[in-house]
Amino acid sequence: MNVRHSGIGMTSQRTRMRMIERLRAQGIADEVILSAMGTIPRHIFVEEALASRAYEDVALPINYGQTISSPWIVARMSELLHVTSNLEKVLEIGTGCGYQTAVLAKIAQKVYSIERIGPLLTRTRVRLQELQIRNIYLKHADGLLGLAEAGPFDGIIMTAVTTHVPTTLLEQIVVGGRMVFPKGTQKQNLCVIERNSQGYTETVLEEVNFVPMLAGVIKK
Repeated sequence: MNVRHSGIGMTSQRTRMRMIERLRAQGIADEVILSAMGTIPRHIFVEEALASRAYEDVALPINYGQTISSPWIVARMSELLHVTSNLEKVLEIGTGCGYQTAVLAKIAQKVYSIERIGPLLTRTRVRLQELQIRNIYLKHADGLLGLAEAGPFDGIIMTAVTTHVPTTLLEQIVVGGRMVFPKGTQKQNLCVIERNSQGYTETVLEEVNFVPMLAGVIKK
C-alpha cells in the first residue's frame, strides 16, 4: 500500500482502527466486515479537503449531489447482506465513490456495480484500479433496471432511497437471496427483502437518511 493509501495523522491506520472499535461498540458484530473496513483506505474515496474526516461516523459529499455513506451505514448494510453466507455474485445499485463497492469485494466472489452518473463512475473506476481490486465489474447504466444479463444475484444492495422496489430487481434475486436497501420518502427505513420458494418477505429496520434513487443516466 503506497503512502497515500496508508495515510498519516487523521487518515492513518491507527485512526482506521479507532473507527473499527467504534463500529463494534455500535453493535456491528461481523468480523469479516470489520476486517474488510479495517484494510480499505476510506480517506482516498473522498475529496482531499475532507480526507481528515473520512473516518468520522458521518456521510460526506462526493460531488454530483451524492454522498459517501457513514462507516456505520456501510457496515450495517454489508452485515445484513453477508447473512447470506455464500455470496458468489452481488449487485450494487449506485457505485458512487466506490467505498461500499470495495467492502463488498471483500465478502463476495464477484461484485457487479451500476452507476448512473458517468463522470463519477470514471473517477471511481480509476480509484478501484489503483487499489488493484480485481473482482469488481462496473457499468454505466440505470440501476433501477438491474443487470439481468449477469444475474441472478445472491445479494443486491441499493445505496440510495427508493419508494418501492421494481419487479425487475426482485426477479434478479436468487431463491434464498436478499436485497438490502433504504425505503421511504420523508421518513426512511433500512429494509431487507428475502426471496424464498413462496415469494418475498420484507423486514423494516431502523431509520436512515439517504439521497434519492433516480432513473436514467447522466453521460457528462
